Amino acid sequence: MLTLGLKYKHGGEVSDSIGLLISILVRYPEVATINYEPGEQVLRFTFMLSRSLSGEIVREFASKFRKSLEVFNYLEGREARTVNLKYTPYDQLTALEVQRDVATLSRDEIDLIIALVREEFASCLVAENNDNIMEEELLIQEELIDRMLESVRGTVPERRLIAFREEGRVMVFNK
Repeated sequence: MLTLGLKYKHGGEVSDSIGLLISILVRYPEVATINYEPGEQVLRFTFMLSRSLSGEIVREFASKFRKSLEVFNYLEGREARTVNLKYTPYDQLTALEVQRDVATLSRDEIDLIIALVREEFASCLVAENNDNIMEEELLIQEELIDRMLESVRGTVPERRLIAFREEGRVMVFNK
């Protein structure tokens, strides 16, 4: 099995929570930023949309979104503790934020979240081009996400983190 070794720019090993954020951003180019709130054990995925959305559009999407996640978690035999959807309209953009607790989140559910956002907002979803990433690398990232989600569930809260892309690189900072 091939594994990807992640290191800080200064050479230190990356914790599983940092590695999780990096892997999610590498695997899912639709995610603009991801925040980890260790005290609440919540991941906050932010998607950027290239137009301002009305409250009605967001309410309709939120209803469909919640129902889809409820059914998914029911079928998986889990009950999600945190499922929140927020949006912040700007002049020409909208930030859509999904909050999910780490304890009940799975990579399959992340796939579902991405698919729901992509299906609803395909025409205006801002996503980085990752055509140069090979399929094998994407599969490795999926394995890492599975492993790191499991690891983060059992850890003592660490630092609050935010990760985002800048010019093709993933940047992670303490908040």
